[in-house]
Amino acid sequence: MKQAVMTAPGEIKIREIEVPEPGKDEVLLRIQRIGVCGSDVHVFHGLHPYTSYPVVQGHEFSATLAAVGDGVEGLTPGMKVTSMPQIVCGKCAPCLRGDYHICDYLKVQGFQAPGCAQEYWVTDAEKVIPLPDSFSYEQGALVEPVSVAVHSTSRAGEIEGRRVAVLGAGPIGNLVGQVARANGAQVLIIDLSDYRLEIAQQCGLARISNAAKENLADAAARIFGPDGFDVVFECVGVEDTMTAAIENIQKGGTIVVVGVFGEKPRIDMGLVQDRELNLHGTLMYQRPDYERAVELINTGAVVTAPLFSKHFSMEDYLEAYRFIDTQRDKTMKVFIDVA
Repeated sequence: MKQAVMTAPGEIKIREIEVPEPGKDEVLLRIQRIGVCGSDVHVFHGLHPYTSYPVVQGHEFSATLAAVGDGVEGLTPGMKVTSMPQIVCGKCAPCLRGDYHICDYLKVQGFQAPGCAQEYWVTDAEKVIPLPDSFSYEQGALVEPVSVAVHSTSRAGEIEGRRVAVLGAGPIGNLVGQVARANGAQVLIIDLSDYRLEIAQQCGLARISNAAKENLADAAARIFGPDGFDVVFECVGVEDTMTAAIENIQKGGTIVVVGVFGEKPRIDMGLVQDRELNLHGTLMYQRPDYERAVELINTGAVVTAPLFSKHFSMEDYLEAYRFIDTQRDKTMKVFIDVA
């Protein structure tokens, strides 16, 4: 079978290996679609601080279940599935209190452990998430990023009826906005790209603003009135958007940091203190987040089709990254078609 290996930044080799066999409590998956995410792109450019080479990428994906190992119950060959990519210790303080997604020894398949960028892949049965038969393989591959959005929005607490600003309309920002809307929030989404804002509107996020043409204060006043917003999701990972969030949110408001910062930002912690702002980080997800993501996609509460940008074959894996590099502001989700 074929396996894609990133041997160094900017280099991917397709090699032939034997089809693995599932062991006890494991399953063999026939990989169908792999979504390329922003963290994958960081690895491609050698900018991911916790990934070494060579690495087999792939952590947001859909598959069909090909075979099950001894001891596996409730899963049968032919099912559409995806799976969670975390490897956790189960013994550290976060794991023992139930926060295994921030395990002290967390490894993520596709980064610190081999991912699914191959035709057949073995993983633990307990990580598998069944998908409805009605799901397209593209929708199945979006369950992981939707799970990120589900967990991120939960970090803000109850948001029904609240005024929410989402800074960044890339794939994660778009999905955060959609999940917030599904949870009953009023959502304003902001970006520098008219293309991404147009996609947001196609996904039902009607309140938009281009930050190159309108500052955050004016956008919030136009959409929400003089009281502005009381929840903001920073989905970009740059100093300017973090500063805008802190300076413009309502006193006592909640800021959730979703974006991954490539450089350390300088932010005014005096304002965080003086305005009694609630500052939360968010990382990954837990199984209930995956299950909620499947539900939201299945009911149409999260609209997926406008996010599908382009498909590449397994043999053209490298071209997918080059496409993203040259079309970054006009790209949402790129897929690798494995089968």
